[in-house]
Amino acid sequence: MRDDVDMNKLEQFYKGQTARLQRTFTEEDVKKSSELTKDFSPVYNQKEDVWKKFYEKPIVPALLTEGLITQVISEKLPGVPCVLLQKDLVFYHPVHVGEEITAEMVVIDINADRKWVTQKVTCLDEDGKEVIKGQVVILLLSNQE
Repeated sequence: MRDDVDMNKLEQFYKGQTARLQRTFTEEDVKKSSELTKDFSPVYNQKEDVWKKFYEKPIVPALLTEGLITQVISEKLPGVPCVLLQKDLVFYHPVHVGEEITAEMVVIDINADRKWVTQKVTCLDEDGKEVIKGQVVILLLSNQE
């Protein structure tokens, strides 16, 4: 949780406010994700050749890459207790094991009455290619009425 933000003040957030995090996904990350979700698609498995028909390397599950986005929300922006209300994401290019991915969130709208913050989502690979784009709407949880 962010120390510089009073959880009770929606005014701490503003349009254009930006946060980002980077992560490199590993084979172990993919394995753990598959075990938790029971999604054992061969396109994620380094040891199977099915992915070679479609991609240059095995891909990282979408749910795992979405985890980086929610990590930015929970740790950075807003970095305070909140609930994800809506997400709309387009996966333009696959994320591969071993690639560093940067998730960037930008506040594009604040609805003070509902305590909703809408953020633009952009994820880039290490070459700067956009791999995911979209937006999320979050509900800020606070004691403020």
